[in-house]
Amino acid sequence: MFELLPDINCNLCPRLKRFIDENRLKFPDKYNAPVPSFGSKNAELLIVGLAPGLKGANFTGRPFTGDYAGDLLYATLLKSGFARGEYKACKDDGLELINARITNAVKCVPPENKPIGAEINTCIQFLKTEIETMPNLKLILSLGLVSHNAVLKTLGHKQAAFKFAHGAVHDMGGGLQLIDSYHCSRYNTSTGRLTTKMFEDTFQTISLCL
Repeated sequence: MFELLPDINCNLCPRLKRFIDENRLKFPDKYNAPVPSFGSKNAELLIVGLAPGLKGANFTGRPFTGDYAGDLLYATLLKSGFARGEYKACKDDGLELINARITNAVKCVPPENKPIGAEINTCIQFLKTEIETMPNLKLILSLGLVSHNAVLKTLGHKQAAFKFAHGAVHDMGGGLQLIDSYHCSRYNTSTGRLTTKMFEDTFQTISLCL
């Protein structure tokens, strides 16, 4: 099935291209390229994060793999039945997703983990194709406000019509739902904004919706 992805040397976003080039010099043995999605295109659930972490997905080449956010995400996926195997924080750990797929609103690692608006808008073309080429898609989980807004823009909805709130379930029409969660970042969990139970409860809601 057709999938639109950035070229490994994508230069659509000059700032991100410069940052990747810098990291290729600093860390020549790491992935350092636009990070592809993980999981089957036939899944009913699509998880959309913010962007690859510098020493996480940007190093490993798999979304949420190698950083704290991935530790919580994959542990929760395993516990809730959306993954099988063992998460070892590397691309070749053999972990498999079940009825789930993971991507990011922005495909390339941004400086300080903060993509700018133009970069988010540029990457919407890839998210749009991602969504359009998942034939069984029923539910999108947005991790954080940036992801939430990117999904809404991709689907042609106004942000004002669907306010971001942890645990909120939004009807996108056509049998598609959007669920919001605070991002599973170290900052959010260390400050108590997102607890493990809150995150697990979100996946219980997802299971009920599918």
